[in-house]
Amino acid sequence: MKALTDLIAKRPWMAWLVFFVTLIIVFVLGLIAASITERRAEAVFVNTPTKEISNFEPRNEVWGENYPREFQSYYETADTTFASKYNGGAMIDMLEVDPRLVVLWAGYGFAKDYNQGRGHYFAVTDLVNSLRTGAPTNDKDGPMPSTCWTCKSPDVPRMMAEEGVGEFYKGKWSRLGAEVVNPIGCADCHDPKTMNLRITRPALVEAFERMGKDIKKASHQEMRSLVCAQCHVEYYFNKKTVEGANYLTFPWDNGMSVEAMEEYYDNMNFKDWTHALSKAPMLKAQHPGYEVYLTGVHADRGVSCADCHMPYKSEGGQKFTDHKIQSPLNNVANSCQVCHREETKKLVQNVYERQDQIIENRDKLEELIVRAHVEAKKAWDLGATEEQMKDILMGIRHAQWRWDYAAASHGGSFHSPVETSRVISTGITKAQDTRILLARLLADLGFNKEVPYPDIATKAKAQKFIGLDVDKMKADKESFKKNLLPKWIDEADAREEGYDKKEQI
Repeated sequence: MKALTDLIAKRPWMAWLVFFVTLIIVFVLGLIAASITERRAEAVFVNTPTKEISNFEPRNEVWGENYPREFQSYYETADTTFASKYNGGAMIDMLEVDPRLVVLWAGYGFAKDYNQGRGHYFAVTDLVNSLRTGAPTNDKDGPMPSTCWTCKSPDVPRMMAEEGVGEFYKGKWSRLGAEVVNPIGCADCHDPKTMNLRITRPALVEAFERMGKDIKKASHQEMRSLVCAQCHVEYYFNKKTVEGANYLTFPWDNGMSVEAMEEYYDNMNFKDWTHALSKAPMLKAQHPGYEVYLTGVHADRGVSCADCHMPYKSEGGQKFTDHKIQSPLNNVANSCQVCHREETKKLVQNVYERQDQIIENRDKLEELIVRAHVEAKKAWDLGATEEQMKDILMGIRHAQWRWDYAAASHGGSFHSPVETSRVISTGITKAQDTRILLARLLADLGFNKEVPYPDIATKAKAQKFIGLDVDKMKADKESFKKNLLPKWIDEADAREEGYDKKEQI
């Protein structure tokens, strides 16, 4: 201290320097303290709900009054401008991109219409517009069951609470047209009182129970994937659980691998449909994203679905989960680069390299299965018996199940490239083995030539090949949208206006 005093005595200007430096330090510390205090006050204000939300409130806008940042980011799922090399949020006619799909699904609804899914904002709209849901004229009409609404809206848990789960699964899709109107949103995943993540779809809870697991013991990090697993999974409609109901069920009793679920289906002689050409008892993989994800390195490292597809973001000093659920490739900085230090271009290149290599083999498997279906039809035309075709049809079933499992997992080629490649390779083996059996049978039936590959270069040609009258389906759909759909909308609007009146009483 004496040395400083002596220094100031010799150089008086040093006293002023010390004074101003101290003043600046105190000022900066004051700014930091004020900022911290302000942010804490803002956090209290932002996270204090101003509106009471009922347990089954389906309207996302109502939740948005309490959680404006999350709500605003959620509604950005309406953005369809991003398209990656293979997917993204844009509307893509997958049957136009790959007409072979039409033949693979001959006799099933997906041969009519299959578009790349857009954001959650369009969940209800896209289902209503799809040719797969047909053109019902009343609440007891149409090709699809009410169960098809299950993953599309927070109106679903509301209706399950009102009707009961078994009753919800009964009847036609058109029965609930005026009830299910709000797109996937807040009430599907959150408890309105605590905002904790919750499971609202009973099929996931029931699947855990049959495996001897208690989903209530899941950690918060596990829940950040399990709320997605309510819908992004393989499932089927079990008609034996509740009489008259298409009861949504996950086939996980034997395990979640492609072979375990195949065994489950085979043991119960289940089929989604009979193929229109080959007459094979077919399985339609839905979207086993969760099952495939579990076999990948990210799941093994404890990374959840939300970490990549709903990363944290900051706004106004507040950190929150970005509810613009989207491809991480459209948000590399907040998703991938939180862990990976590579440049964006390099990370995207890594993803595309994996996808390119897997899709190359997947396309080959598609071609082999198309040939198998066509060759099987030729065998039937030549008088083959059911006994002669038995093993062939099961081979087609198992080969296409593996192809569909890999294709329908949406992102599986990146989530778990090793497992996806393995599944496709076993599918190629089964398809080739089946075609050898077909060649021998065709020879026995007196046909020892190559069965011509159909001209399915376009979606239109492929649909004509399997006998679809697409023009009629489109005309019927327009009639539905003109006559019945407006009634659904009017009824829904009247019901939701009643919600507000009840709150005012």
